[in-house]
Amino acid sequence: MKAMWFGAASVLLAGAAVAAAPPVYPPFGLDLTATDKSVKPGDDFFQYANGAYLARTGIPSDRPSASRRLEMTDRMEAQLHTLMEDAAKAAAGSDDRARVGTFYAAYMDEAQAERLGAAPLKPELDAIRAAPDRAALAALMGQAEAGLYPTIFGVGIDTDLKDPNRYAIYVGQAGLGLPDRDYYLKPELAAKRDAYRAYAAKLLALAGWPDPAAAADAAIAFETRVAEASWSKVQQRDLNAIYNPMSPAELRALAPGFDWSPMLAAAGVGGRTQLVVAEKSAFPKLAALYAETPLDTLKAWMAFHAADAAAPYLSRPFVDAHFELHGRALTGQGQIRPRWKRATVAVGGGDCGADPGSCFGTIAWAVGDLYAARYFPPETKAKVTALVGNLKAAFRARIEALDWMGPATRAEALKKLDTYTIKVGYPDRPQRDYAGLVIRRDDLLGNVRRAAALDWAFRVRRSAGPVDRGEWSMTPQTNDAYNGSLRDIVFPAGILQAPIFDAAADPAINYGAIGGVIGHEMTHGFDDQGRTIDASGALRDWWTPADAAAFKARADRLGAQYATYEPVPGFHINPGLTMGENIADLGGLSIALDAYHRSLNGKPAPVIGGLTGDQRVFLGWAQAWAGKMQPDAIKAMTVGDPHSFRKFRVNGVVRNIDAWYPAFRVAPGEALYLKPEDRVRIW
Repeated sequence: MKAMWFGAASVLLAGAAVAAAPPVYPPFGLDLTATDKSVKPGDDFFQYANGAYLARTGIPSDRPSASRRLEMTDRMEAQLHTLMEDAAKAAAGSDDRARVGTFYAAYMDEAQAERLGAAPLKPELDAIRAAPDRAALAALMGQAEAGLYPTIFGVGIDTDLKDPNRYAIYVGQAGLGLPDRDYYLKPELAAKRDAYRAYAAKLLALAGWPDPAAAADAAIAFETRVAEASWSKVQQRDLNAIYNPMSPAELRALAPGFDWSPMLAAAGVGGRTQLVVAEKSAFPKLAALYAETPLDTLKAWMAFHAADAAAPYLSRPFVDAHFELHGRALTGQGQIRPRWKRATVAVGGGDCGADPGSCFGTIAWAVGDLYAARYFPPETKAKVTALVGNLKAAFRARIEALDWMGPATRAEALKKLDTYTIKVGYPDRPQRDYAGLVIRRDDLLGNVRRAAALDWAFRVRRSAGPVDRGEWSMTPQTNDAYNGSLRDIVFPAGILQAPIFDAAADPAINYGAIGGVIGHEMTHGFDDQGRTIDASGALRDWWTPADAAAFKARADRLGAQYATYEPVPGFHINPGLTMGENIADLGGLSIALDAYHRSLNGKPAPVIGGLTGDQRVFLGWAQAWAGKMQPDAIKAMTVGDPHSFRKFRVNGVVRNIDAWYPAFRVAPGEALYLKPEDRVRIW
């Protein structure tokens, strides 16, 4: 239900601290037992690199997928488990370690949750019931980022896209509980809609809402109309289209059916003179829908979503209902994860994707400080920082050699590359001050509320001042990486473990894996949307018309390739949604290969295990993406995720890189073979 804001184009990964020598995958960092030599590399490189691993690896019943990435997550979760158990045993005190321990202990107290039942949700339900009019409901919606209330318009704070020295208040569409608007509109997803409607009725019944079945029908009918009025994720990728600055008065004139003043005041931004409206053409439709919908329907919709947000922290009937929808029905997950794993996520660590709805209202920065101090070796930070420098030099050389880019655009591109700041492992200073935050052993949902309120208050307070260049948007224990709005490329400690990075592995493996990821994040600043941001971080067209046309032609050719890929029957990759990630994957691995060659300083790459250096780079990339998913999870990913399914993050990339063909003797007639003139080369 929370609105998504600008600032990070990320690649989905996971992990924890780097292991000491020997390599995690002996003898040199590549899993030689994972390959399937019965398949030609040129027919299916993903299967060739990972087939034996895929055959022997089952999907756990408590997850919708299995992958090398999740093996990394499992290692990290075990570390977080130890950290939080230790903190819980020594929870006395008022420091962050005590807060982590108390929060974790509160979540682990299942007996307390059963005794309380729906009672912890009473403040939200009472406020919704008591609201006398739409203005009062709009005021509750203004508390969405700081609490458990839903909203059809989200408020977010990020760097101003036109003036990167200040923050902007962004207002955008919200209100959808299913993974994407297509879930409300596509006939082939009707079964998911039915499960969602039944879930709404179940939660409203558990919450004691009158006539829950009828209330659920009305609420979901309203939400379906919200989906119909909303922009698609493809439309939302256009940074120019979603940057519409206006005054509050202009916003009220644009969308007069919604009570903006109480909503913005409740969000803490009522006194701001400028807002940036995202999906401009959707606002009048959503506001009119709000104005014409019966008050009782709006209240039922808000009660349902408040219960949905609270469900992971309540008694077993709520928890089970939440899992049946978000886990089993939407992703094919067979059973709920153990409580301790859900607790690590709720406090501020672990795999948010495995526990939807549990990453709100955390004290993740307190967990991150403890995690980095305990599990991330300082020498890893130095090694990755050096590797990043080599990738940056390789990218510079590639930009200088582009045959399709003119000198004026090239100069701006190199200028932008030079502005990148690389952040590795953990921040150099604390990102949050939790002093004064009350975390109670007997008030789990209250802990979530108070943590969320503290975080939002921090963002509102900070937004009045200059942009903080030292900010991180991801905690050290996050299983991800990003290229942010501050022109910073961030690799948290959580990603820096095998197979993504292993300090004891052969360098070619690391260049193929973490090098490809580093290159990916660098390239995001130059993908179809990242390229609209200039060297200062401002949204500005710095391309000549000829160069922009040349870029678009190449991107369109890449998109046409990806449009043919079908991860599950009837669900093709949407190139408009995945374009930025596909460009970044292709550019990232291309840059990583060049950087590996540079690292050899003119010497020939050694042959190790019968594999050349180039072969090991490509296999390092392919094995980093090894994994499988339940069909429903693949559908959800294909409909709403900007990343392509993992098989095509391998096959769709390597077939466009010239060096892959001689490395694996790929010949015409093989399934992945592309004629040289059909291969797409962008960065």
